[in-house]
Order: sequence, then structure tokens, then C-alpha cells
Amino acid sequence: MTVLRAPKHYRIQPRGLSRVEAADYIGVSPTTFDKLVADGRMPTPKHINARNVWDVRQLDLAFEGLPSDDPDLEDPFSAVRL
Repeated sequence: MTVLRAPKHYRIQPRGLSRVEAADYIGVSPTTFDKLVADGRMPTPKHINARNVWDVRQLDLAFEGLPSDDPDLEDPFSAVRL
């Protein structure tokens, strides 16, 4: 019996990424990604056995929090003080 496999682009997207994949995901080099993690601008990894894995959802949140030159992309409530 032949097992049919979906082409790679139809497979489920991973929730966890390696360091290199996480860096590529946000568009920087692995070295720059390491600096962003070290200074807190990117999240630290989750640990699965001996592997470090970055959660895509946490990467998305951290990326959205980075500064932007486009004032329309900034959070309109960031200046509100309660």
C-alpha cells in the first residue's frame, strides 16, 4: 500500500522553532536574535528535553512590541496613563 503525503507547504506549521528558525522567522541573523533574547526584546526558549524551542506566538507578541518608524502601527493606547 502506498502512503500519500501532502507536499511540505501543505503540512501543519510548527508551533515551536529552533534558534535558527526563530531568527529567520523574525528576519534577523542568529547572532542578532541571541542579542535580542539576551536584552529581553525576544522571549526565552521553552525546553523540550535537550532542545531549546521558541514559541511562535511569543515571538509574534515580542515582534509586535518592537519599535516602528510608522506611527500608524504604534499602539494608540500606549500613551494613556491610568
